[in-house]
Amino acid sequence: MIKTDIVIIGAGPVGLFTVFEAGLLKLKSHLIDSLPQAGGQCSEIYPKKPIYDIPGFPTILAGELVKNLMEQAAPFKPGFTLGEAALSIEKTKDNLFVVKTEKGTAHEAPIVIIAGGLGVFEPRKPPIQDLAKFEDNGIEYIIKDPEFYRNKRCVIAGGGDSALDWAFFLVDEKIAKKVTLVHRSSSFRGHLDSVQKIINLSEEKKIDLITEAEVVNIQGNEKLESVILEHQTNGLQTIETDHFIPLFGLKPSLGPIANWGLEIEKNAIVVNPKDYSTNIPGIYAVGDVNTYENKLKLILCGFHEGTMAVQSAFARIH
Repeated sequence: MIKTDIVIIGAGPVGLFTVFEAGLLKLKSHLIDSLPQAGGQCSEIYPKKPIYDIPGFPTILAGELVKNLMEQAAPFKPGFTLGEAALSIEKTKDNLFVVKTEKGTAHEAPIVIIAGGLGVFEPRKPPIQDLAKFEDNGIEYIIKDPEFYRNKRCVIAGGGDSALDWAFFLVDEKIAKKVTLVHRSSSFRGHLDSVQKIINLSEEKKIDLITEAEVVNIQGNEKLESVILEHQTNGLQTIETDHFIPLFGLKPSLGPIANWGLEIEKNAIVVNPKDYSTNIPGIYAVGDVNTYENKLKLILCGFHEGTMAVQSAFARIH
């Protein structure tokens, strides 16, 4: 049995920063994560993705952010159970929680903070015939290393921050030979600044921006050779490309956490924004895994939520 003050489920950026905030209050933390290394999506999915909204860093790579957060948490000697998903939680007669993983590792603490990000996730895939045939042969749903696209022709589809940021990065850093950004609408869901950057690149003829269109078919033999767009007004268009990267986000699932008796709304844990406590006293949820009125899914907001949850946890423990 691993005993600690706070069990943190999820070792992504928000979970790691929560360790630091707990340490400032002399509270020991132990993190559980299903991934084999700390860092969550930032390490596993897009370690080379630039992040632009971390205070004090005009831009920082996701992997570098994780490295810095690990260094920040290190003085407080957190424990880690990695490569094991949290499976169950039980409350003891002494008002303690016992969290067990799929491999049977048991953790005991008076406080549990769920920082599970999007939980268990898989990419949202466009409904295109023969899509699976070209997966890893020209179609990728996640950009892990931008150098993979050095001097290649890339078609990125999507209208959110991930599509905008990667399209900008591949052009601005002169990595891709050609970048085409396709979005089915004329308006974007991403930050206005990111949208303006893409518009500027389009006006400078550095990127092909195609709106009110979507990829409806793909072509190739052993590898992807081209994609076919359908415009809302101009019919079909074929674009030769080496890579098609649909960045439509992730389909999240809470996994076993959904069965712990927590109040769930639209696949997220409902919390009180005063301290990010759940309907079960002693259990908190911070970061992308929670929901409340006016919720913003930003790492910055997750840092704030972790800080407030730890303050509340300290008062509860003492």
